[in-house]
Parts: sequence; C-alpha cells; structure tokens
Amino acid sequence: MARKRNPDGKMSLGGHLKELRNRLFWSAIFVFAGTIAGWFLFQPVFQILQKPVVDLANTKGVNATLNIGTVAGAFDLQLQVSIFLGVMMTSPIWLYNLWAFITPGLKKRERKFTLGFVFTAVPLFLTGCWLAWISLPGFVSTLIGFTPQGTANVINANEYILFTIRILLVFGLAFVLPVVLVMLNFANLITAKSILKSWRIAVFVIAVIAALATPTADPMSMFLVMVPLIALYFIAAAITYFNDKRRDRRLAKLHDSFENSVTGTPEAAEND
Repeated sequence: MARKRNPDGKMSLGGHLKELRNRLFWSAIFVFAGTIAGWFLFQPVFQILQKPVVDLANTKGVNATLNIGTVAGAFDLQLQVSIFLGVMMTSPIWLYNLWAFITPGLKKRERKFTLGFVFTAVPLFLTGCWLAWISLPGFVSTLIGFTPQGTANVINANEYILFTIRILLVFGLAFVLPVVLVMLNFANLITAKSILKSWRIAVFVIAVIAALATPTADPMSMFLVMVPLIALYFIAAAITYFNDKRRDRRLAKLHDSFENSVTGTPEAAEND
C-alpha cells in the first residue's frame, strides 16, 4: 500500500484514489470469499431464520409455510443469504480497510475517539440485533395471526428472509444511533442543546420501535425495550453536554489568551 511509504498520509488526489481503489478491491475479494463460505452455510442458517414460522405452525397450529414461487427463486434466496453472510463475516476486514484509509488524515486524539466509537458501536449493534431476534417470533405471530380462519398463509421465502434481515439491521442501527449522536457532537456538527430539545421526538420514535418489537399486548415487554433505548439516548445527551462544556471552556481560554496578547498585559508577557 502507498501509505506504508507515506505514513503521514500526505498524498495527491490521484494517490488517494489509487489507495481507495486498492482497499476496495481487496475488501471485495474477501467479501466474495465470505460469500462462497456463506453459500455452504446456507442450510443451517436458513433453518435458524425460518424457525419462527416453523415454531408458529407447530405450537399454535397456524397454517403458515414458506414458499418459493419461481423457478430461480431458490437460487436467488440462497444467493441473498450468502451475500449477507459474506458481508457480516468479513466485516472486520473491510472495516479495517476503511479505518486504514481514513486514519492517516486524523489527529492522534481523533484516532482515539474514533476507536472508542467503533468499540462501543459494535456491541450495541449486536445487542440490537439480538433484541430483534428474540422479538421476531412475537412479531411474526402477531402478523400471521391476522390470517382469516380456513385460509393458509403462504409466505414468499425471499420476502420473509429480506424482512428478517431488515428487522435485524434496523434494530441494530437503532442501538448505534446514540453513538452516532456523540460522534456528530465531537465533530462539532450538533450540540447537546439540540439533542435535549428533541427528546420528545426521540421518545416517540423509541416507543414506535418498541411497539414494533413487541406487537403483543404485554406492556412490560414494550417497557423493557424502551428503557435501554431511552437510557442510551440520555447517556449520549449527557456525554455531549459535558463535551460542549469542555469545548466552551477551551474557547473561552483561547479568547482570553488572544485578548491578553492584543492588549499586552503582564499575563500575556508571562505566557510568552
């Protein structure tokens, strides 16, 4: 890589584009290899993904089954799941390449903060995916429960798998959102005041997410989903509040130092 010969990250636009091309190429190679591995893991993974529907049919006697309605449907389904597995399994590699591309342009302090964001976001994302997974059976049960008596619910397998993956990703990203708010604050793009001002909207959105996660009539389940998300939101607000205070103190100190240097006070002379 060109960065090895140029550790300071000072490159021309052409050099940056070449660096980006190389990292994208190797990331794509690893994702492709992961997709091949995912192809052979399809059967056990598919058994896990379809478990909510199978359990619903076995335990509650609901006439629901997954269906592949086209000639190429089975191939498309296996390919979609394989690509998803390939992207997930190789995420450490392509995330590293992304990190290696942007880190030379960051200061030491910014690198430390970015690493902190990554190490915080990953477990939060996995927690959101886990919560979505344990909530999925109730979600599927409620939706299929609208099936009229005397009819069968024949579910398109491709749509069901995409629906499941989408639910996992949405909940994972919902848990990462507080980290994104902190990152934007550290980048001086939003303030703690704006985050706190929007707390009613945030609580409403969280309530909607919790209602989707727990479509049953049990209010305790919805409450257990809402509490960690609301707590994460206000923890992010607290972190941004203290960061804004720290930034204001630093700016005030720089302002005083500038005024002292202009007026030529003894304090400025001592600092010189």
